Amino acid sequence: MRQILFSGIIGLFLTLVGTPLLIKLLARKGYGQFIRDDGPRDHHSKRGTPTMGGIAFILATLIAYLVTKLVSGNSPTVSGLLVLYLFAGMGLVGFLDDYIKIVKQRSLGLRAKAKMMGQFIVGVTFAILSLNFADSRELTPASTHLSFTQDFGWSIGPVLFVLWALFMILAMSNGVNLTDGLDGLATGASAMVFGAYVFIGVWQYGQTCANELTAGAGCYEVRDPLDLAIVAAALMGSLFGFLWWNTSPAKIFMGDTGSLALGGALAALAILSRTELLLAVLGGLFVLITMSVVIQVGSFRLTGKRVFKMAPLQHHFELQGWSEVLVVVRFWIIQGICVIVGLGIFYGSWVAGW
Repeated sequence: MRQILFSGIIGLFLTLVGTPLLIKLLARKGYGQFIRDDGPRDHHSKRGTPTMGGIAFILATLIAYLVTKLVSGNSPTVSGLLVLYLFAGMGLVGFLDDYIKIVKQRSLGLRAKAKMMGQFIVGVTFAILSLNFADSRELTPASTHLSFTQDFGWSIGPVLFVLWALFMILAMSNGVNLTDGLDGLATGASAMVFGAYVFIGVWQYGQTCANELTAGAGCYEVRDPLDLAIVAAALMGSLFGFLWWNTSPAKIFMGDTGSLALGGALAALAILSRTELLLAVLGGLFVLITMSVVIQVGSFRLTGKRVFKMAPLQHHFELQGWSEVLVVVRFWIIQGICVIVGLGIFYGSWVAGW
């Protein structure tokens, strides 16, 4: 358990110290945020704020995990490396998108097809690799069964699993990306979900089917639950450190570099911990904000009318007169409730023996 605490502390320290250095570097190179003219007027003052801040917590998380392994003398697990691969791979796609936005000074970076192709390659590679590398119990990092708090039902087969995993990855990446519209909103919300996955990983490790004492009804068939908790702790710590600089008024934005990476990490943790459908509850704020965009676009195309003053949802409330900080704090409360409900369902299913 000390590895979990250590990885979180290292991640926190690295982003607290490293982010201001990144801010100076990005400001010197002129890598500032491009702000849409049709967005809330208060956001125009943010034009030029350094972006691509996701670099800070991506590097901090990778270093925190590797240092934890070196200090503890334990080898990295396949599950831990797969989460970090999807995390960093999606971050790379986001970095290319951000870089093009900055260089060409436009709100759109990579072309839609190129961006989708990058996400597709990283996501499919992750899905295929996660069905390999069976351990001594023939347990692979991922399963071809759907899962809520554990696997259930029949196997959907490798092809459908790859498509399902890709859907989850794209959905969560875009969900975090849409949420990243106000200072600190996506950072704080993501940190809460990663905190939930620290608890889930620790609980699954304590109730693993690999242990004769806990094997039986209610045990968890997850390959490397403790290592998943270590990765989640590194992510949570890194985000809390980054939030110090990203909260209002933000000194740096995470950009697509950070939002796509975080969405990938959330999807990877859900898939490898066998809590795929539970992620919709744990990350309820991301689902809510994504649905607001779907409803807005669908309503406008069908009726020519808009349901919200502006989508995503957080901007609707800004145009209603709420201050940015008020929106962020209240949305954090909503996300906190989602995490509490999700963990309650997770624990309740174990008590009920589902």
